[in-house]
Amino acid sequence: MLLVTSVIAAVLTIIFVRLSFAVIALRRKNKVGLGSGGHEDLERAIRAQGNFAEYVPFGVILIACLELNGGPWWLVAMSGVTLIIGRLIHAKGIHIPPPDFSKRVLGMKITFGTLITLAILNLCWTMQKLLG
Repeated sequence: MLLVTSVIAAVLTIIFVRLSFAVIALRRKNKVGLGSGGHEDLERAIRAQGNFAEYVPFGVILIACLELNGGPWWLVAMSGVTLIIGRLIHAKGIHIPPPDFSKRVLGMKITFGTLITLAILNLCWTMQKLLG
C-alpha cells in the first residue's frame, strides 16, 4: 500500500491547486485569457505553477516506486517532505524579481537533489532485490 506516498501526493496537490488559483486570480485581475499579456506578476505565477507541474510528477512517481520497492517509511516520508520544501521555496523565490535568484536557486537545488537521490535509491533498491 502506498500510504506515505498518498499523503505526500495529497499535500503536493493542494499546493498545485493553490498555485493554479493564483494564476486564475491574476488572469481575472488583468483580464488576460491566454499567456501573461505582458504582466510580469502573471508571468511569474504561470511559471511557478508550470515549474511545479513539470517536476512534481517525477518526484511522486519515484517516491511511490521507493515505497513499493519496500523502502522504509521514514525514507519515503523524508523524500516527500524534501520535495515539498524544495517546490515551496522555488515557488516563493520565483516571485522575487531579479537580480535576487537565491530562493529560486535553492528551491531548484533541493528539488534536483531530491529527484537525483530518489532515482539512485530506486536503482539501488531494485538491484538489491534482483541480486538478493
